[in-house]
Amino acid sequence: MNLTDLSGTFSVFDVAATLALSFVLSAAIGWVYQRTHRNISYSQSYVQTLVVIGMVVAVIMLVVGSNIARAFALVGALSVIRFRNAIKETRDVGFIFLVMAIGMAVGTRFYLLAAVATAFILLVVFLMQRFDWFKLDIQRQVVKVQVPPEARYQQDVADVLVRTTLEFELVSVETVRGGALTELFYSVRLKPGVTTTEIIGALSEINSGQKVTVLTGYDQSDM
Repeated sequence: MNLTDLSGTFSVFDVAATLALSFVLSAAIGWVYQRTHRNISYSQSYVQTLVVIGMVVAVIMLVVGSNIARAFALVGALSVIRFRNAIKETRDVGFIFLVMAIGMAVGTRFYLLAAVATAFILLVVFLMQRFDWFKLDIQRQVVKVQVPPEARYQQDVADVLVRTTLEFELVSVETVRGGALTELFYSVRLKPGVTTTEIIGALSEINSGQKVTVLTGYDQSDM
């Protein structure tokens, strides 16, 4: 049996440079992800996976090279892989694509392109996080109020919202307690100086003592 070792296709420098550079750049991406992450869904395992993905993709590209047959073989092999983990944030998807792109650049020996692209994209990520680019500085609340089923109560609620909010929109109407009560959901923007306590008090005065809830991005008041 004649076994041919294809390792000679790559020089020692190619292998060492691919592994080292893909690790350094992927680790830099992981570090920036960690530094710019804001929510509570941070996962150390996810960041470590980013580094591994970058290195693996680089090796795959090194193996494939310009051989179309190998490319199709790898596509077939990878197509059987199924991932069940849900991505918690949309930015996580962006970082996955970033390490894959950098791994592909390194694996195809575009070392300068990989380094420059990584530096530039990570700088953009830092700037977006530092200066809150594209932030929509509008805080909306959700008002949930239960009233008797008579139509006049819904008008009374609307009158309170006219006095206490800049704008409001009726999102949904549901019946609760077997139709004994109607539950109204509104999306609102409170007027400057109006607190959630004030709007809860005003609504409680006209809804016969039923439940009133105000939900915001940072606070929840329930009465």
